[in-house]
Amino acid sequence: MLNLSVFFSHARRRCPVRAGKTRVLFALVICLAVSFFLGGCSHLRSKPSVPYVYVTAKQTFLRDRVAAVSNRTATVQNGERLEVLEHGRRYYRVKTPTGEQGWISEKAVATQDVYDAFEALGQAHRKDSAVASAVVRNEVNLHLKPGRETETFYQLPENDKVQLMARATLPKPLTGASAPAKVAVAAKSAGASDSSAAPPIAMEDWWLARDAQGHTGWLLSRMIDVDAPETLTQFAEDQRIIGAYVLTHVYDADAPDNQPDKNIPIYLTVITPLRSAGQPYDFNEVRVFTWSLKMHRYETGFRDKNIEGYLPVKIVMAKDPYGKSALAQTPLPTFTYRVLAADAGPVVPDPVTGMITPGRTIEKTFRLEGNLVRRIAPPGTKDDLEAHPAPEEKKPKSAGKTGKKRR
Repeated sequence: MLNLSVFFSHARRRCPVRAGKTRVLFALVICLAVSFFLGGCSHLRSKPSVPYVYVTAKQTFLRDRVAAVSNRTATVQNGERLEVLEHGRRYYRVKTPTGEQGWISEKAVATQDVYDAFEALGQAHRKDSAVASAVVRNEVNLHLKPGRETETFYQLPENDKVQLMARATLPKPLTGASAPAKVAVAAKSAGASDSSAAPPIAMEDWWLARDAQGHTGWLLSRMIDVDAPETLTQFAEDQRIIGAYVLTHVYDADAPDNQPDKNIPIYLTVITPLRSAGQPYDFNEVRVFTWSLKMHRYETGFRDKNIEGYLPVKIVMAKDPYGKSALAQTPLPTFTYRVLAADAGPVVPDPVTGMITPGRTIEKTFRLEGNLVRRIAPPGTKDDLEAHPAPEEKKPKSAGKTGKKRR
């Protein structure tokens, strides 16, 4: 290796003036090389982004240390973004937007990847139409995917209203010591004579929901109630209303006291069995509740039951394209829904996503004319055979002319 001191000493003896210039020039070269090297490295190396985590708990505290005894330094809320200063074992040291610092458990926050995934889910379904509206019974978490073990982020408060967009059904997890007992109960309820016969799998339904702030995620169906008035739910007859839609209003000046608004809504409802989780259809009955101006109460104006129906229900104001009367040319409430065709084959939920995709369906359209519901179809149309969740009851034939005459 070249000894610089010997080099400069030798150069000074030979040419003192030139030696001084050489020393300055060499120093400049060294400085330029160092600055180029450091500048090039900083150019090639991207600046690390500031990591963030997001609060998933409804409310929690930051603490000054990770210890059994600690002091609270700040209070944070669900959805709040925190800057990560340090990542310890199962804890983050974070800073709030207002500058408070402290430690928080990993279980109380979501990472940036989870936050981005929820944002992408919301954007993907931002324009989706709601098939029903519901009210949250208790505080509930929104999941990234259907399933109890999937990532959670947003937490909805009790009585919060949400829009429902899609349904999925998955096997209910059986965990812990209670799993064998549950299986035994399921086998007993199924009446299985062979102990080796597999009991029916318990299922649970999930709904893709969106709140008023646009937060989107999946939640358990048993955690919500469809937003329907009590005047209708009392007619559910041990069934569950999963969609209630207003077709029109009727004014009744003599309406009872339990109807504070004299403009009485006329409802179209879709209904499913009370314990119907895991069904390959969304509803098995459609019912229209009209208002009797004579009796001042709701009455059943239309009923289509024992069907395998699928959401959404479409409601518009439309004319009867096949009628020629003045009433037919008047726009009136018209609704359309789909039912499974008899030749569609069995419908099986996707084992991974839980989503239900039916085969061939039949579209049925009806119009409300006063208190009468009439089907709209081209003249001469023959009804397609529909699938039925329960066997159809055969009506007994009347004796008619073939019966024996009395003497």
